[in-house]
Amino acid sequence: MSLKKINTVLAAAFILFILWFGTEFILSPETTAPGFGLPSWPSGDGGGFLIIKGIRDVVLALVLGILLVTGHRRALGWVLLVEALAAYGDMTTVLAHHGSVATALGVHGLTATLMVVNGLLMMRETRKVAAAPVMSALQPA
Repeated sequence: MSLKKINTVLAAAFILFILWFGTEFILSPETTAPGFGLPSWPSGDGGGFLIIKGIRDVVLALVLGILLVTGHRRALGWVLLVEALAAYGDMTTVLAHHGSVATALGVHGLTATLMVVNGLLMMRETRKVAAAPVMSALQPA
């Protein structure tokens, strides 16, 4: 299997996973929240923040999806690298609030690390393609 196919499958899997997870937080935050890894349910009207988290995830997935569908693979690599920071942030939040270490590392940390790997592989795949337009622009017509 080519690097391009592997990258496409990994990126599509991330898109679907993030979209699914975000949608779950929007539609049923009370049943999805325990899987996030925090030790307790938000007090007062804090449940609205769970929906905000869901909206964030859906938007992150849509950005990745648009870049994949439109063929902007180098930009997709960069965005995967940047969006991994959201998952590392989720991991840090769970750890800082005495949540489940297993969930923090096994879900958020692993997801973020795999996104970084996919982003770096995407950058590797597109490195020669990114250099080609610069070279052709320097050649006389």
